[in-house]
Parts: sequence; C-alpha cells; structure tokens
Amino acid sequence: MKKTRKNVREAALDILESIQKNQAYSNLLLNTTIKKNEIPSKDIGLLTEIVYGTLQRKMTLEFYLHPFINKGKKMEAWVHILLQMTLYQIIYLDRIPDHAAINEAVEIAKKRGHKGISGLVNAVLRNILRQGLPAFSGIQDEIERLAIETSHPRWLVKRWVEQLGLEEAKKMCEINLTAPMQTARVNTTKISVSECISLLTEEGFQVEASGVIPEGIKVLKGNVAHSTAFEKGMLTIQDESSMIVAYALDVDKPYSVLDACAAPGGKSTHIAEKMNKEGKVLSIDLHEHKVKLIKQNAERLDLSTIETKAMDSRKLDSSLEKESFDRILLDAPCSGFGVMRRKPDMKYTKTEADVDRLQKIQLDLLASVSSLLKKGGLLVYSTCTIDKAENEEVVEKFLADNSHFERDLTLGERLPADIKQYTDGNELQILPQYFGSDGFYIAALRKKVQ
Repeated sequence: MKKTRKNVREAALDILESIQKNQAYSNLLLNTTIKKNEIPSKDIGLLTEIVYGTLQRKMTLEFYLHPFINKGKKMEAWVHILLQMTLYQIIYLDRIPDHAAINEAVEIAKKRGHKGISGLVNAVLRNILRQGLPAFSGIQDEIERLAIETSHPRWLVKRWVEQLGLEEAKKMCEINLTAPMQTARVNTTKISVSECISLLTEEGFQVEASGVIPEGIKVLKGNVAHSTAFEKGMLTIQDESSMIVAYALDVDKPYSVLDACAAPGGKSTHIAEKMNKEGKVLSIDLHEHKVKLIKQNAERLDLSTIETKAMDSRKLDSSLEKESFDRILLDAPCSGFGVMRRKPDMKYTKTEADVDRLQKIQLDLLASVSSLLKKGGLLVYSTCTIDKAENEEVVEKFLADNSHFERDLTLGERLPADIKQYTDGNELQILPQYFGSDGFYIAALRKKVQ
C-alpha cells in the first residue's frame, strides 16, 4: 500500500502539535518533516512560514480566537492549533486568499475528525471574517497589552520594561516577530571580502558587505551554506553581533587563547583567523558530538592552530595549567533571549527560575577559568541574551569576589567603528533593533599585574 504524503498544511499541523505535546524543537522537526513527506522545494518556504509564524504569534492568535470559541465545549488540542495556523494565514499571509485557507482547514478537519469538527472550524473562521478581529485597545494594562500584541509572556515583557524602559522593550518585542537575515563571516586568511562577494554573486546569491563588521556579509537571497565558497572554507555562517567577540578579545598577536564553551566553533575559528593562523586556540565543550563540530569547522576553514577537547569547563582549573593563557573567552550558556527570532518556541518554555539557575552556572564557569589567565591577560565574558541578571549582575558579582580582576575600559577602542557607540566602559549590550543582529552582551576584564 502506498503511504500517503501530507500536504503543507497537514505537515504544519503535525509539527505544531508535536511542539506543543513534546516540547520538541521546531527547527529539528521542520527538517525531518520536510524529508519524510518529501515536501517540494517550492513549498518549503510556506511550511516554514506557517510553523514559525503561528509559533511566533501564538498569544496574539489566542487573543483573536478567544471571543469566537464556545467556552463550554472541550476542544481537542489539534483543532485549536488548526484554528490558530489558519487564522495566521488569513491575517499575516497576503498571498493566500482567505477562502482557500479556510477550505484547506475544513478539509483537514474532515480527514482528522468528524463532520461536527469540520463544521465548527468553518463556523469559527467565517465568524471572524464577518465580525472582524477584537482590538488590543480594550486591554488597559500596558504591559499586558504589549505582551498580547507582540506575543511574549507577560513576566518577560515586565522584566524587559523594568530593565530597558517601555520604548526599547517594545522595539525588541516587535523585531522578535520578524525573520532574521542570514549573515556570514569571510575567512580573510583565504580570500578578501570583495572577492568572496564576487564569487557568491556569480553563483547566484544576493549578498552585500556588512555595514558594521569589516569581514561580515549580509545574505539577501539564498542560503550561502550551500555555496562553493562555504564548501572551500572561505566563509562561516555567523551572526554579526557574535563577530564582535574576536575584536573584544584583542587578538592582534599570536597569543594562546582558551575558548571555554566553544561549540559549534564560530568564535574559535574567527579568533584563529584574526591571529592569521598563528598562536594557539584551545576550544573546549562539554559534549563530544559538539566538539566534533568545532573540529569539522576548523578543518573546513583550514585552521590548524585550533585544538579541541571535550571537558567540563566548570572543572578546568583542576586540569589545565594555572596562568597559561593570554586570552580567555567565556561565551557562557544563557537564556538565549537575544536569539528569539531564530527560536520562537523558546519564549513560551523559559521561566524566571531558569534565569536564576543560569546565573549560578555562569559564575561557576567564570570562577573556574579565571585562574588559567596570565597576569595582564584579558578575559571576555559574553552571552546571547539581553537580561541584566545574566550579564551586568554576573560581572559585578565576579568582580566583587575577585579583586585581582578589573574592568578593561579600553574595550571600545578595538571594536569596529560602528559598534563603538554601543559600549559603556568595559561592557557592550547589543539589542536586536540596533542593526538587525541577535541580542548580545560582551564584557572585557583584565587580570591585574601586581
């Protein structure tokens, strides 16, 4: 018997249901579903858009659906998800006619449920079209309104408003609803930025030089991970804000550098390129399979100065030689609030308790690696979050307990010109709305010489 392949919307429903039930990761599910159902390449964009868009705007869609759903009747989870994803298409996807989206939903409901369910789906969606969407202006509380309007949990919005002010918090919530642009870093030990751009253009990609990072490029069309330039080690997919780290580390000479939480190796390889394949980079990660990724990246980029090890960075002080590194990078595990555009499901699963738990891990890691730094050496602490508890607070607590470290106030001097404006002494907090990159934090600390 021939197995029936699912169409785009059925596949989207399966993925969204699985994410809700099993807390599965959207990006992994998307890839396996595309393979399993042999989704044609022309439909992959639509599938991705429906899945990510429905996830991204889940709370807003709930708010819109609420008045149209009979509270007395218990509705199966998949029916609810079907309504959400269809409403997403009606509101946010101009290229799909409303009646087509509704007809598809009714067909799926017939196939998966019974006549009553398909009738219900049809009635709810047509009522919304007739009566229009409820307005946000009815929500009096401004934090609640921003949370619903931009589909972020209330506790998170409240936290951001307290830390950043209402205006910046609002901008960040809004940009989190947009798709991130792919950016890449040119391996300048092999090719110049302009030559790399020419090569990619010849291959049919649309790219341009980054406006903020000298060796960065922005990808306007296509996925450069499938380019010959990528295959030949001329570039690395990396977000612009994480490219700032190698500048912060001040690796202008052949130093010995430790990258303590290095997978998948984007920053380690950038450091090795900045030192022009001299010096030494020891790249460490906890898991063997992740260390393998660093190794593969280093080999592809032809960077033999990178050595990799699978170790627990919280215990490095007992296994590596004290004061043996000129530079140490600790890109610490964090809540990832700066990369929400890439992982929309994350905002519904994280809690305030996670942030507190992470701060302890971050401080343990700093305590472990700090003894490995030479006197006069530089320690860079970075995260891809925008939360003060994981950023400024961690640095303050570390400095309070480690009087032999001081803030390195020269950080701004070595950063690319357009980034300098965001520095504050030894710290740098990038928000996604600044230049469209991930949210990112960097602090530079120096070990005192005496």
